Amino acid sequence: MGKHRTNGVVVIGLGRFGRSLALELVAQGEEVLGIDGDPKIVAALAGRLTHVVEADSTNEDAMRQLSVGEFSRAVIGVGTNLEVSILSASIALELGVQNVWAKAISASHAKILEKLGVHHVVRPEHDMGKRVAHLVRGEEILDYIEFDEGYAFAKSPAPRALHGRSLQGYGVRQEFGITVVAVKRLGQTFAYATPESVIREGDQVVVSGPADKVEAFCNLR
Repeated sequence: MGKHRTNGVVVIGLGRFGRSLALELVAQGEEVLGIDGDPKIVAALAGRLTHVVEADSTNEDAMRQLSVGEFSRAVIGVGTNLEVSILSASIALELGVQNVWAKAISASHAKILEKLGVHHVVRPEHDMGKRVAHLVRGEEILDYIEFDEGYAFAKSPAPRALHGRSLQGYGVRQEFGITVVAVKRLGQTFAYATPESVIREGDQVVVSGPADKVEAFCNLR
């Protein structure tokens, strides 16, 4: 476990969030060191991650021995135990990890992690709740992602007003304040939209822009 792991990812805390993240990273070809204090969790993931170790992530000496500081990226997946989350993040930063992500379970937890210097704070339950709320409100919205700045991407069936028109000729951006990013024909995969793209009945579109304008556009019928 030497220098060849420098560009890998260390995932500390292998509960539902950390486990899912670590397995997905491995599936995408990343080298992952998983660390958790529960021997049952470690045993269950043995052979599924590049390396998985039972250790106390609040013990700086233990983290140093595992060469955590050699990793360019670390994810603190601990959520419910705030003390363990904060100490683990603090140690990862102290050891010199260049990019630290940490899960937060509340706004106050997120603020503490940010003040520690954590580079990326994520709130999975909060973000998923916001996303599902948009899907529930907009029956025509098939998928939705909103960024902190109020900028969103959404997937929906192409509104009837677009059928048979090219994006260039219709002036979607001028009229609705959004951009059509991609178009999917029935039975095909998504392709990048161009000004010459003609929207047909049955098409799906991915659009981007201010969240309120994206939602309004997707719900046009």
